Amino acid sequence: MQKKIKPYVLPTAIILGIGFHRWLGLVSGITPVIIFAILLLTFCSVRLTRLRPSPLELCIAAYQIIFSLAGYYLILRLSSNPILAEGVLIGILCPVAASVSVVSCELGAKRETVVSYTVVGNLLVALVAPAVFSVIGVQQDMPFWTSFLLILRKISTVLALPYIIALLLQAFLPKVNDTLARFKGISFYLWALALLLTLGKTMDYIALQHQGNELIILWLAVISLVLCIFQFAFGKFLGHHFGDTIAGGQLMAQKNSAIGIWMAGLYLHPLTSVVLAFYSIWTNLFNSWQLWYYPRKMKQ
Repeated sequence: MQKKIKPYVLPTAIILGIGFHRWLGLVSGITPVIIFAILLLTFCSVRLTRLRPSPLELCIAAYQIIFSLAGYYLILRLSSNPILAEGVLIGILCPVAASVSVVSCELGAKRETVVSYTVVGNLLVALVAPAVFSVIGVQQDMPFWTSFLLILRKISTVLALPYIIALLLQAFLPKVNDTLARFKGISFYLWALALLLTLGKTMDYIALQHQGNELIILWLAVISLVLCIFQFAFGKFLGHHFGDTIAGGQLMAQKNSAIGIWMAGLYLHPLTSVVLAFYSIWTNLFNSWQLWYYPRKMKQ
């Protein structure tokens, strides 16, 4: 029954998030609590002390740094529009989604690789993004360490606490850890709920900002679609080379839209957050199709 329902959970969350954005935006504050629960269940299901960065993770990290800057300057040169260029920048530099393991493992990715880059990728952005925003965006006068601590605090609030709790449970209360690990399947439905609330909040923002900005929003939506297709394709290409196609595509393409939208609002033109709002829709539509197709592929 669950296998039949899962492919339709994400599209339903997207439709409800768009249709009821005005009301969902009011309760979106509970999203960090949901992400915390997802991460705790995920971290408990992996022996954290055994995790090591893989060559695939290093390639994805290099991609985020190099392509985000290259994409920014390329679009700026071609269009002379800093909003479009900043949209490309944040669409690539945005850290990997904290809940990336949920769909990745459903599709057969190696859990250890996905969990490892969830931590490494977010910490990478916390380190690199302040340097990038010191030369690009509206906060170029902000000191590096101030910017670094702001981003680190935003990321670690949700990421570090479940990681530390899981480490302590695995070290001192392994039976409790194993009990929580058995409930990791719930993460999928928690993620759908978090997606519903996040989309409600972001679509509410777009609804408030669209007046007079229709053309630029359309272009940002197109950019987000191109980035989504490219990052899934390139990530799968790299993943295939290193023996984990699914992990490569998901780790490169799934983005922490909540953190990305926050960074866009603080460091860049606020409209650039539209890229991540639409990006979340494209990503989850594609993942819904993958969840539908994967069981059928396995039967062949």
